[in-house]
This record gives sequence, structure tokens and C-alpha cells, in this order.
Amino acid sequence: QVQLVESGGGLVQPGGSLRLSCATSGITFSMYTMGWYRQAPGKQRELVATITTGGTTNYADSVKGRFTISRDNAKNTVYLQMNSLKSEDTAVYYCKANRGWYPDIWGRGTLVTVSS
Repeated sequence: QVQLVESGGGLVQPGGSLRLSCATSGITFSMYTMGWYRQAPGKQRELVATITTGGTTNYADSVKGRFTISRDNAKNTVYLQMNSLKSEDTAVYYCKANRGWYPDIWGRGTLVTVSS
């Protein structure tokens, strides 16, 4: 059974840090580009960061220098280290697995709330 399960979300104060994890099962993880996306209330889902099978990363301008995406192929898991969090980072964060022309696979999301 194919599953992507996000974890690590929660309530954090502005300036704080969180580390999100996305554990996968049922896929050959090393063959997938992995990505983190987020959707704030009333807004469209947007790209946060991606990491290719070769480890090349890409970030949205709004998170460059603050967020770091990484992957552990031995654990079939992708991470998102989020530092210097701002209120505008508040959103549901989703993990996505992509492999060429195969259908994208999404997780159910984890809520991150940045508030004092």
C-alpha cells in the first residue's frame, strides 16, 4: 500500500524552528523526486521545496535561507527543516512524491501554526 505520512507539525512562536518528516511506504523512494508544498487558509497550495533523486534542491523564494529539504533513502523519508519561522509560514504542509509520468502521490498534510 502506497503511503506518505507527514509528521512534526505544531504550534511554534515566531522565530522558532520545526522539523517536518514525511515517511513513505509502498514506493521505490530513491526513484522519486520529493517535494514539500503548503496551503494557507483561503490560499492555493504552493511549492515550498523539492529534492531530486540526485539530491538537487529547489526552494520558493519566500523560504530560501530559512528552510532546508533533505532526504534519507535508507529510511524512505524526506525532511523539511524550518528555521526563523514567520506567521506567514502558517499552513498545512503536504509531502508529494513524483516520478516522471506516473501520477503524483500526496500525503494528508501536517498543520504548522506560527503564532505568539
